Amino acid sequence: MQVYLDHAATTPLRREARDAWLDAHEVLGNPSSIHGAGQAARRLLEDARDQLAEVLGCQPIEIVFTSGGTEAANLALKGLWWSRTEGMDAVVLPDGEHHATLDVVGWLAAAEQATVRAVPLDVHGRIGVDAFSSALPGAGLATALVANNEVGTLQDAAGLARAASSASVPLHLDAVSALGQIAVDFAAWRGAGTAPGGLAAMSVSAHKVGGPVGVGAAVVSRHARLTPLMHGGAQQRGLRAGTQDVAGAAAFAAAARAAEAERVRESERLVALRERLIDGIRSSLPRARLLGDPDGRLPGNAHVLFPDAAGETLLFLLDMAGIAVSTGSACQAGVAEPSHVVLALGLDDRAARSVLRFTLGYTSTSSDVDALLARLPEAYARAVASGARTAARS
Repeated sequence: MQVYLDHAATTPLRREARDAWLDAHEVLGNPSSIHGAGQAARRLLEDARDQLAEVLGCQPIEIVFTSGGTEAANLALKGLWWSRTEGMDAVVLPDGEHHATLDVVGWLAAAEQATVRAVPLDVHGRIGVDAFSSALPGAGLATALVANNEVGTLQDAAGLARAASSASVPLHLDAVSALGQIAVDFAAWRGAGTAPGGLAAMSVSAHKVGGPVGVGAAVVSRHARLTPLMHGGAQQRGLRAGTQDVAGAAAFAAAARAAEAERVRESERLVALRERLIDGIRSSLPRARLLGDPDGRLPGNAHVLFPDAAGETLLFLLDMAGIAVSTGSACQAGVAEPSHVVLALGLDDRAARSVLRFTLGYTSTSSDVDALLARLPEAYARAVASGARTAARS
């Protein structure tokens, strides 16, 4: 059986989510239909919206179900941009963001002539609230990760939201990696203001918490101004047209509730497993270096630099040994390029190609960590030797 240490890419489907998905398919009806069958589906859909809202700390009406975190980010960023105040043509974008936001902002720059105001990360991957605040005046929108998906560093979501509110700039927070790992509270981060500025939208995804792939949500504040991406119906406050996925919503809500119910206890367990993994790597490979915030990080994340070893080579060697890990974001899998997050930490191109991300989840065990620690030293030695041979030939 393969040892799976890539929960940041996707996490196994939870039993609660599978059962909710199957049960929902026993209910026949389009939730937009007004007959009895349609209203039965509507009740199931709205129950899921209520349950997910409780986990996310928002009002049910603020949840817009989508096909995943990427669509949610597109809806938030493009929708906020198209509804911005005239003349405010800058986007505030911290370095090291996920490609779901990087690529959207890149499109806005190319197609909509947006000016991008970059905010640097510190050596641990933190977004400085002061630097973020300095970039905000006059911007049309801003975006930031709640937790960096590669190095695991936690950001000051509440501080970033307060800064955006003070500058009257609408903010999107990407909480895809954070949900189920830390407390996510949209209302608390937004505060009591009713202006369209401040925290306006947040993106989340089901499959990162044990829900199905292809389901996500954008939390859109009732006070935000947002233009829809798709037209063709008035579903979901007119922000996303199309027949809603009742079964997907039910499964997402079930997974999120299960993850939230065990979050505190599971966080303690994963931190202990993660520290054991890190200590084991340091003991057997003293040159290896943990990246990201040493303390303020996602509980299951260990992002490690392995000097003189190509991350892709290490990944393939471990995969051959039955251990699944990652070199970074799964959205960039198969693309041989250095990690833009590692570069944003101030490290060089060589270092950015020599990293592995180990991410633990609710199915991870001590034996998984033991298996990795038993096989990693040999894989590292072979990867270093392979790199040396390649360098000698070039």
